[in-house]
Amino acid sequence: MKMVGLWVFLLFAANLNLGLAHVKGGDQPLAQINILKATIAFHDSAAISAYPLLLGLKGEDTQWITVNFVNPNPSSDDWVGVFSPAKFDPSTCPPVNDRKKQLPYICSAPIKYKYANESSSHYTKTGSGSLRFQLINQRADFSFALFSGGLSDPILVAISDPISFVNPKAPLYPRLALGKSWNEMTVTWTSGYDIDEAVPFVEWARKGDMPVRSPAGTLTFERNSMCGSPASTVGWRDPGFTHTSFLKDLWPNFVYTYRMGHLLPSGSVVWSKMYSFKSSPYPGQNSLQRVIIFGDMGKAERDGSNEYSDYQPGALNTTDQLISDLDNIDIVFHIGDLTYSNGYVSQWDQFTAQVEPIASIVPYMIASGNHERDWPNSGSFYDTPDSGGECGVPAETMFYYPAENKAKFWYSADYGLFHFCIADSEHDWREGSEQYKFIEQCLASADRHRQPWLIFAAHRVLGYSSNSWYGQEGSYEEPMGRDSLQKLWQKYKVDIAFYGHVHNYERSCPIYQNQCVNKEKNHYSGVVNGTIHVVVGGGGSHLSDFSTLIPHWSLYRDYDWGFVKLTAFNQSSLLFEYKKSRDGKVYDSFTISRDYKDVLACVHDSCEPTTWAT
Repeated sequence: MKMVGLWVFLLFAANLNLGLAHVKGGDQPLAQINILKATIAFHDSAAISAYPLLLGLKGEDTQWITVNFVNPNPSSDDWVGVFSPAKFDPSTCPPVNDRKKQLPYICSAPIKYKYANESSSHYTKTGSGSLRFQLINQRADFSFALFSGGLSDPILVAISDPISFVNPKAPLYPRLALGKSWNEMTVTWTSGYDIDEAVPFVEWARKGDMPVRSPAGTLTFERNSMCGSPASTVGWRDPGFTHTSFLKDLWPNFVYTYRMGHLLPSGSVVWSKMYSFKSSPYPGQNSLQRVIIFGDMGKAERDGSNEYSDYQPGALNTTDQLISDLDNIDIVFHIGDLTYSNGYVSQWDQFTAQVEPIASIVPYMIASGNHERDWPNSGSFYDTPDSGGECGVPAETMFYYPAENKAKFWYSADYGLFHFCIADSEHDWREGSEQYKFIEQCLASADRHRQPWLIFAAHRVLGYSSNSWYGQEGSYEEPMGRDSLQKLWQKYKVDIAFYGHVHNYERSCPIYQNQCVNKEKNHYSGVVNGTIHVVVGGGGSHLSDFSTLIPHWSLYRDYDWGFVKLTAFNQSSLLFEYKKSRDGKVYDSFTISRDYKDVLACVHDSCEPTTWAT
């Protein structure tokens, strides 16, 4: 295909694929808008305006605005879209030199929308209304467009004047992550400053000490980095610049303050807000350590926009529960399906803003899911379009994780008494693969005397789940999931394996080769004998049904949103709690109490070789 016509082809492909940007129910809300079919029918009596015109005058990076509108021919399917950048006419479309090809009037989706009749039940009679939107600073100005014709056949009736934040390029939305060594913390953030405009850095200090400055690296990605539509077409939005700084040689268990800065050529500095975090404990340190684990949260809008497909109805519940209990959390693992942006790149900003109250204070570790990575013919293990053409690029760029190769989303992490092995279920994990070698090396490297709690995690269920579609397949697992890995979990005595992908909660007995190897259900002591498998994919996305048959190994199932909290009191005592996101209360729990000799004990298929020699 000639490059001249490629953009037009992709635009039509975007229309055909709007319904494919999801898996197992639920649409990305922006995918419901057939923006490429938008036409213009400006009316002299139609108008739309927004205020205030200038946002962030007091340093805010989030602000509520009011949109007023009038339509002389109102209907129940009128809607208001928020566009950023504010200019979205054909001049912003990628160039096509073939005069026979006519581009649409609008080539990019809005970043959010609301139906006009939300403003008043009398809208269809009066034709006037007022809506409230919450905007975040996204490096560009905003305009508001009033459409009739519904989402499937939108007709542009009126456009507002643009509004903007005082400094659209400001450094925002820090997210912490563990570095490759226990005494290193990374700070990643987003701004509008390229390196030729300003020099990025982090100013930080142990509380009470003089601050020091550490440089930051800068990354971004372009439209041509996307693997397909909608990410490369209607869903594309400039992601700005992602900066990462490495804060090294931290003292264990100390509170550090930090702020991000950009040094301008004039010598002045554009500063972020001031933040703080507590550095990691020394590996093996006997102290209270608290870990949060969940998957599949997604994002939701506090102004109620974009919520018409019930896509991630529990996302804010989970987010708000974690924020409210942040004093009792040390580190968070979000094991895949982060934003469900599915090719609508603007949603990554929305997500980083949503988790900023958490990720700016405690390490926010991530794993790769199908909605981050999968795309046909792109090297993912699954040949599905679940990423909406992103093929891992936004996730790999906008978050730091201590992998040797960012495109291979597997890594190990140490936090005090815990050793984590994070797998990438979107790449081959089977025996003989590169990742399989990593998983075994990661499990084998755990010093169980210093770090007795060994945790495995992946997005897809490589272990056990009685989800309905796994039940229909009869295996109660991702196909080929545990075939190769089960012997590794047993050999290295993995305590708990966590998974997302299935949007519910389920806990198994300690299990090996489909058999429960411990009759206890809530209080394990001494030698446990097998690995406990936990599905914790109810972070916020639409829920998944269970099979009607309950397997003998399934101890607890819950069709609700929630997350897991692990509390290590010391080297011998671990508390597991499953909490619902709706109220933060504990609905399932167990404890493990054991000594080092119990970890060393010989269990089936994990016995070290011995000799008769003396």
